Amino acid sequence: MSTRLGVDVGGTFTDVVLIDEATGEIRVAKEPTTPESPDEGVIRGVGEVISNGGLSAVEYFLHGTTVGINALLTRSGAVVGLLATEGHRDTLELARGDRPDSFDLFWKAAPPLVPRHLRVPVKERILFDGSVEQALAEDEVEAALVGFEQEGVTAIAVAFLNAYANPEHELQAERVLRRAGFEGDITLSHRVSGEYREYERTSTTVVDAYVRPRTASYLAKLENRLRDGGLDGGCLLTRSGGGAMTFGEAAERPFEAIISGPVAGVEGAANLARELELDEVVTIDVGGTSTDVCLIVEGRPLLMYEGRIEGLPIQSPWVDVRSIGSGGGSIVHLDEGGLLSVGPRSAGAQPGPACYGRGGTEPTVTDAACCLGLMGDGRLAGGVELDRDAAVRSFGPVAEALGQDVLELCRGVLRIAAANMADAIREVLTERGQDPRTAVLMAFGGAGPLFASLVAAELEVPRIVIPPLAGNFSAWGLLGADLVQTAGRTYIRPLDDEVLAATGSVVEEIFTALEGRMTTVPDSARREVLMDLRYAGQEHALTISVGADGSIDGSAAAIAELFVDAYVKAFTEPLDVPIEIVTVRGALRIPIPPPGEPAEAARAELAGERTAPAWSFARGEELDFRVVDRAALGAEDCQGPALVVEQTATTYLDAGSTARVVAGGALEIDATGGKEL
Repeated sequence: MSTRLGVDVGGTFTDVVLIDEATGEIRVAKEPTTPESPDEGVIRGVGEVISNGGLSAVEYFLHGTTVGINALLTRSGAVVGLLATEGHRDTLELARGDRPDSFDLFWKAAPPLVPRHLRVPVKERILFDGSVEQALAEDEVEAALVGFEQEGVTAIAVAFLNAYANPEHELQAERVLRRAGFEGDITLSHRVSGEYREYERTSTTVVDAYVRPRTASYLAKLENRLRDGGLDGGCLLTRSGGGAMTFGEAAERPFEAIISGPVAGVEGAANLARELELDEVVTIDVGGTSTDVCLIVEGRPLLMYEGRIEGLPIQSPWVDVRSIGSGGGSIVHLDEGGLLSVGPRSAGAQPGPACYGRGGTEPTVTDAACCLGLMGDGRLAGGVELDRDAAVRSFGPVAEALGQDVLELCRGVLRIAAANMADAIREVLTERGQDPRTAVLMAFGGAGPLFASLVAAELEVPRIVIPPLAGNFSAWGLLGADLVQTAGRTYIRPLDDEVLAATGSVVEEIFTALEGRMTTVPDSARREVLMDLRYAGQEHALTISVGADGSIDGSAAAIAELFVDAYVKAFTEPLDVPIEIVTVRGALRIPIPPPGEPAEAARAELAGERTAPAWSFARGEELDFRVVDRAALGAEDCQGPALVVEQTATTYLDAGSTARVVAGGALEIDATGGKEL
């Protein structure tokens, strides 16, 4: 057992959860995020749950942050220079030549992170099999550095052709740069990815170089402040592919933690889905700035081995979380055609929605919910007291332009926001042939429980689950993380027994490299072997687990059967074509001791019947909603209309819906009694 502290930094709020091992007590806090200096919000939130000196009892500080992704979204990373093989200077700009939306006539590709004058070609050539065709021209590397220094380059990315097969020239270039006096960060492509596809590997290398200084600086500053406060335990950061890594490794490999924050909630949701034996769950994490959606099948979130941010591919394990710019802080406005629109621009943490009373004047989704009475008593975590009059005033200009009543406008705003969230869920599910009506909707985040019923009505989803500590659930999800290391090696070969025998040496190399990243590897470490397989002639592959003890289990025929089963599930019909290996992967998971069991909270007593007027979307009229403390609910049913309040979230239970507490302290809602929006 261990005392753990989880902190998730979102665009609007910083969420904190502490499990006190000594007492079993759970403490939570929600503080406004401080975008200009995220560590300030973290330290303030930690101070809300831990008294002076209390950090010394924390064995694991687990963190989810948006520092990396924010650097990419705002283009505020390092000034990067790129060394590329002669003739491949424009790989970043040529990309794949396709478009994300074939029907968008106005689409324009985002400019590369490295402008052309900082992409320098160098004579060298390594072939696909690792053989050297042309030696590295060291004088050209030295000349490139002179130009980089004149342009103020602070980080250098080196991405030579086929370096995944032989890193000799990249290592040589690094030595030349250091010998010439460059002291900034250097990212070599073979260290970030051992896989082919030159554009994707180059993009990943540049992303790593771009976000590394900012990520490393933030983590070092935060860790120093925590150590000064008495923390002796380990500091861990969530990976984009699930699991955790040390702060030190995250500073060296920040590309593996680009979506650190959104993944934490999905990990917690997967654990709860397994506990509740739910086969198919779609999560909706609604924060102040965005909404994150993910599909969980049989207790596991869908995992990819290439992510994408703002069109930039990143070759790294990546939980398939989709984000849209629709959250509680999304600003309501009229588009160029004079139509009502919600987001993607957000009021963020500063100034925030108008109803927060922090200087915000533009109307937001949260303001609409406040006007309609959907937020319970109007008291939020972090000491926020909602100002309904300010919310109503913020909608005045838009309502006047549309010729609508403010409350009518607010109902339209929530319908649009719910429709945007439902569309994101449909995209995730229909891509995989899943019917939203057969899934369970699991909603969390500060505004997730508020929107759950509205989104479920849009999708005709009958069953909703609201996890415990819903408003801080991403921080809660951090507490269950294990240390994880992963790596892949491109190894294109036919799938047969002779090749499998030779593949054993590749597997050994992968795990040797993974273990080399760690100071110690305990006996409890679990080693999983995976393979990317495809039919010969295909472009893309499916990832199949082929061994759970660090070696390949089974024959080629047995592995082929696993692949065919997965292929039929994804694409219906198998092909009569030979199967080939594309990539060999290794995953090293080191469990860390689970936190102590939380003490059972005392059942709250309802101090008389409380009601508050709120709009019922199911009935199309304003009704008196019961205001119920979530801690007062038991296994007995709670009938809507009701507002179920807890410290960091409010669950909107519309008329006709029924809620009950189930295993794990989750709230299960039967939404079949309501009607569509």
